[in-house]
Amino acid sequence: MNWQAFVLTARLATLTSLILVLIGVPMALWVAFSPRRWKFLIEAVVGMPLVLPPTVLGFYLLVAFGSGTALGRWYERLTGSTLAFTFSGLVVASVLYSLPFAVHPMVAGFRGVDQRLIDAARTLGADKWKIYGRVVLPLAWPGLLTGLMLSFAHTVGEFGVVLMVGGNIPGATRTLSIDIYDQVQSLNYASANQTALVLLLFSYALLCAVYGVNRRTLFWGSR
Repeated sequence: MNWQAFVLTARLATLTSLILVLIGVPMALWVAFSPRRWKFLIEAVVGMPLVLPPTVLGFYLLVAFGSGTALGRWYERLTGSTLAFTFSGLVVASVLYSLPFAVHPMVAGFRGVDQRLIDAARTLGADKWKIYGRVVLPLAWPGLLTGLMLSFAHTVGEFGVVLMVGGNIPGATRTLSIDIYDQVQSLNYASANQTALVLLLFSYALLCAVYGVNRRTLFWGSR
């Protein structure tokens, strides 16, 4: 096991999932409750990473992070380095790539809140922010937890976007998935199998937790 790659992957997944919670909750609330008829256009943009090849997204992010774009020049003036082939670039790319894995479960959780409870809170004089904070969010916590766990797991398993944007720099951008690829390229199947088995067990345990939480929620909701 490459522990350097393990620590870097854990840092990347943790930062990505926390950022996605911060930006995903308000985005999911808007998608779930906005009356705008054109909001499907925003939903399509959010869901784009689900159908877009990772190399395509990685290529355009790599171009956007370079010094040939306004974003790249602004970041370079601000920090003295580019986003491409850095850990910060990996975080930005991972947030964009894992966005639907956080937002979609949250939207489903918010839409699953009983409308009668929302109407009752509105009748009692609560504004929309109190309704969101005291009614919707507490009742939709399984969707929030699912979004957090899925975005974490998806970031751990990223390969195409990470390789395109971050390259393969030890200690900076080499994640566990890239380390497995390196080991296979070197014909070191034993090491690759060890790391792959860890990721396999981790993914299975996380999915069991997600399905267990959702099943328990459905069970108590039916009672």
